[in-house]
Amino acid sequence: MSHSNTRLLVASVCAFLLCACAAAPRPSPQNELKTLPGRFAEEPVAQPLAAVEAYFGDGQFYLSYNSEDGLVYSGGSWSEKIDLTGLASVAEADYMGPYILSLQFHQTSRWAELPKSPIVPRLLGSKHWNRFIDRVFESVLPKAAMTGIVMSFGEDDYFLFYNDINNFESRLLIDKPQNYVVAETIDFAEFNRRAQPLIDIFLEEEGIEDRRLLFSTGDAGAYSLPFVYVDRELDLGVFLRYAPAPRIGPVASKSSQAAQSAAHLAHSHLGGLTTRPVSSVFRLLFAAKDAAVETVRPTWLVTLESEPIPALNDGSGMDLDEWEAKLDSLTGNSATRGTIKYLVDGEEFFVRFIDAISTATRSVDIRTYIFDNDDFAEKIGSLLRRRANEGIDTRVLLDGLGTIVATGADDPSLPDDYVAPESVRRFLEEDSPIEVRQSRNPWLVAGDHVKTTIIDEQIAFAGGMNIGREYRFAWHDLMMELRGPVVDHLRNEFDKAWAHAGPLGDAGYVLQRLKPNPDDAADVGFPMRVLHTRPGVAEIFLAQREAIRRAQKYIYIENAYLTDDAMLYELAKARRRGVDVRVILPLVGNHGPVNKSNALAANAMLEHGIRVWLYPGMSHVKAAVFDGWACLGSANWDKLSFRTNKELNIATSHPAYVEDLLKRVFEPDFEMSIELTEPFPERWSDHLAEIIADFVF
Repeated sequence: MSHSNTRLLVASVCAFLLCACAAAPRPSPQNELKTLPGRFAEEPVAQPLAAVEAYFGDGQFYLSYNSEDGLVYSGGSWSEKIDLTGLASVAEADYMGPYILSLQFHQTSRWAELPKSPIVPRLLGSKHWNRFIDRVFESVLPKAAMTGIVMSFGEDDYFLFYNDINNFESRLLIDKPQNYVVAETIDFAEFNRRAQPLIDIFLEEEGIEDRRLLFSTGDAGAYSLPFVYVDRELDLGVFLRYAPAPRIGPVASKSSQAAQSAAHLAHSHLGGLTTRPVSSVFRLLFAAKDAAVETVRPTWLVTLESEPIPALNDGSGMDLDEWEAKLDSLTGNSATRGTIKYLVDGEEFFVRFIDAISTATRSVDIRTYIFDNDDFAEKIGSLLRRRANEGIDTRVLLDGLGTIVATGADDPSLPDDYVAPESVRRFLEEDSPIEVRQSRNPWLVAGDHVKTTIIDEQIAFAGGMNIGREYRFAWHDLMMELRGPVVDHLRNEFDKAWAHAGPLGDAGYVLQRLKPNPDDAADVGFPMRVLHTRPGVAEIFLAQREAIRRAQKYIYIENAYLTDDAMLYELAKARRRGVDVRVILPLVGNHGPVNKSNALAANAMLEHGIRVWLYPGMSHVKAAVFDGWACLGSANWDKLSFRTNKELNIATSHPAYVEDLLKRVFEPDFEMSIELTEPFPERWSDHLAEIIADFVF
């Protein structure tokens, strides 16, 4: 995008304060002549566009403009994106805009019919727009060289910066210049707070009194925003740009997803038994043993019902030095070192994630349970393909079944006109040197649920987020940015998992283990350790169970999948020792049986004096703190994560990191959640669902 593209983004802010339009059922243009089919958002606009006429009707808008192709008659629909019902009364804090609408058709002949009594805005050129935007951004953009800010623009993140000749530019964040870094992320509310005092002053100085305005912004380049519609009495911002290009190549369908699932299962079992005989048989035996043990294990909670619930303990918690020594013997490994920066929620994490990938100089290694095929995941995939084509060694390790199942699910939040690629793997590999491997799932157990990314062997991300639009836009979640020797550990884990997913299978894994461990990361940070779950290894379960047993002061847990009865028993015993036990569950989870199991778990915890909070929405956070020892990462509190899946958590008792986790996650989540004071109603079918959840989730 060019100098003007930036200005457009600012519009986002401004328009956000001013704009308006009308929405209703969408009529389609009469006698539409699509003589300009090659105009798509991805294609750079070489010359700025200038509006000639504009009309806004009930649900449809019409716009003509001068371009390098001459005079073009265009337009599109309001109703697909904007519901104006009650818009004028919406509080600023609740405002969801501004909006980006597509110019959905382009023709050389004039429209055959216009709406009756249309809104006809005053047309203003790019000179007005540029003067206004420059004034607004004087107080927003950093003046430091090679820096910029990120603003979320609807469902597109834009990078705003002053280029090397001090001109203002805006680009999609995934197209951020490699040598620039993100200094700040600004949301619409903050941007609006900074921009609002300047709007009326600017328009008064320019002598503009009209209520409705249409700016030609002069924005050019790929995904440019050449027009902004403003209504000064309605709190709505509307930007107009070309529509995205239709997908070329195979697209996702129910039949293609079923075929991929069948092929993956065949490869996991037939091919897996050939190249991974030892690990495949071990998984089967381990799963069978675990199921047998859980079937005959008694329901322990009933043994506590006669014991009184005491008052909370005063005094200090467990001895953390003694606890760390216990962990050495419990896991058979000593702690490593590193630094932690918590990245809370999708905007914070993915802005940093994209920034790190776009500035990588050597390598990007991604290991994830789900790489979805939705519109946001496709943008991440496009960024990876671009960086790989620019010479960055890029490897992506997917859990085969997790990704296939996720890409086959229907997401009602997807744009109506979005068409998903048929195969994530083929999409990533197409026209790029990206290497992609899929972890196999023999016997449908032991999925690779780890989520780590290593950049240039110096930076690692770890936590609970997969790559998909719900993690970016909808769910509450948590990741960590790690530096120091812990990165070497995560890189070693990635290399072993990568080798095991390769053509040599078990042999490749053994050969990789014989290689010396990496030792390239910076020697910085404080003590922390990496805990694992995999078949036969239950470090995450054993460490947290022992932490519950040793806790004296408090235990805070936030997790969406709390179905392990053994851990519920330990939490109930801790509360009856006087420990302050608090648990945050999502109000509505993403799995029906787990929701019912969580409700029964919440009832049991209430009965035993444990305080339960319901997070208002879907919280995918997987974190716990026990008397100053924190454990967080990919693992749920269920049998799969504790005993069967491949999982990875980071644990530390360094005071600064624990305190930051409490301040960034637990304190605000307790505050915004609702404490449960009465048990949920129970039905016999809920107990059946709990049994299913215990063995499946």
